[in-house]
Parts: sequence; C-alpha cells; structure tokens
Amino acid sequence: MFYGLASGEIDTAELGFEHELQGIQELNERAMRGELEVTAVSIHAYAYLTDRYILLPHGASMGEGYGPRLVSRAPMDRDVIRSCTIAIPGELTSAYLALKLWEPAAETVVMPFDEILEAVRDGQIDVGLIIHEGQLTYADEDLVLLEDLGRWWKEETGLPLPLGGNVIRRDLGAELIPRVSDYLRRSIAFSLDHREQAMDYAMGFARGLDRGTADEFVGMYVNQRTLDYGPDGREAVHLFLQRGVEAGILPGPVQVEFAD
Repeated sequence: MFYGLASGEIDTAELGFEHELQGIQELNERAMRGELEVTAVSIHAYAYLTDRYILLPHGASMGEGYGPRLVSRAPMDRDVIRSCTIAIPGELTSAYLALKLWEPAAETVVMPFDEILEAVRDGQIDVGLIIHEGQLTYADEDLVLLEDLGRWWKEETGLPLPLGGNVIRRDLGAELIPRVSDYLRRSIAFSLDHREQAMDYAMGFARGLDRGTADEFVGMYVNQRTLDYGPDGREAVHLFLQRGVEAGILPGPVQVEFAD
C-alpha cells in the first residue's frame, strides 16, 4: 500500500513520512497510546480509538469470503473446538472478535501471530487462529482447516469481513487530515498500477515467502477494495462492531466515522 510513498513517487511537498514495520497487535497497542499520527489498526481495535482517531476511506483489508482461519493437527467438530484452548494473535485483532462472534465460549491464549502455526504443529497448543500469510501456508505444516471465519461471516451476513483499516489522528486538524489522506490514497493507487515494482518492494518484508505465495496474499488484501471500502464495506464495518456490542464483547456502541 505504501510503496508509492516509500519510493518517493508521491510528492508530499514539505511533509515527511517515516515508515515503521510492526505486527498488527503492536500497532493496535501504540494507537491505544496515541503514539502514531497515521497507522494501520484492526477494525476491532478501532472501537476503542474513536475519540482520538478517524478511519481513512482507503487502506482497508477486507476478507471477500475468506479470512482468519482456525487450524489444528487433526479434524475436530465444534464441540471439541469449544473445549480447546485456541492461540490467538491478540485480543484487539479483528480475528479475535470474529472468533468470539463465531464461538462465544472459545477459550484463548495470546501468542505472536508468526509463532502460532509452529505451536500448533509441535503440539504446544490444540488450535490456532491464523492471520496473514499463514492463511495460505498452514497446509505446509500438515495442519488442517477447521473453519474459515471470513467464509462464515460471508454466509452469515452476505458482507466482506472487515479486518484492518488505516486511521489518522484527529488532532492533525481539518487542513492536514484530507491532505495526508490524499497522499495515502495516491500511494495505494500507484502501487496497484505498478504492481510488479510494488511487489519487489514488498518482498523485502515477506518473512521467507516465495514470490507466488506473496503475490497471492497481496491480491487477497490489497486490491480495488483497498482504494475505497464501498457501501457494502462500510456497512460491514458498522455491522461487525455492532455484533460485537450485541454479543457483549465490546463495551458500548461504536461511532464509526470516515475522514471523507
């Protein structure tokens, strides 16, 4: 998404952008402390950030009938899953909210997202909730799919599953917010229009993935939907958080606001 900015192809005049690569749980926690002017966050985490941040109308990662996946070493039915401890990548992640909507009784333990597959494979944990490229590579570890929460959500609601979004801090003000937003939108558009160059850049952060798998993963979560949520994407954000409130997972109603 940010290749256009990182490469200098997008002219930002006197504004400078410092790029920091961190896992989504770390970014969620930093946003909770208000440390970052602009950041990716989980849509789940956004529920706790509305006083300080506003959603940008671009930068979304949406699961179009796919999403975080529950995996284990052997098939098991839902009753057995309910009795297992599930490794999750963080309690502020959208994957965790989707899991609790799917199975409110789920017992969980937090692990770094890139250690969950190995923990399940080695028998340290019974079930893992997999995000990022693990959604494509779990079978390489001889693990089996128990449930795709993005598929479940699509069947349940007819909508894509909202996983991540970009937010901007409100105190940047009415003049700077739309300007920064435009730079970020242009960066995403540039990256989509120059996909091979953007992939060359992204491969530097690919955690050992081969080019084909990395390209497939990027195609899942950086696409035309990333340029604009669309009416159904915005509806999905509202419904996802509303369901979280109704289920008692979120403490109260969430005022979803986009920096249009």
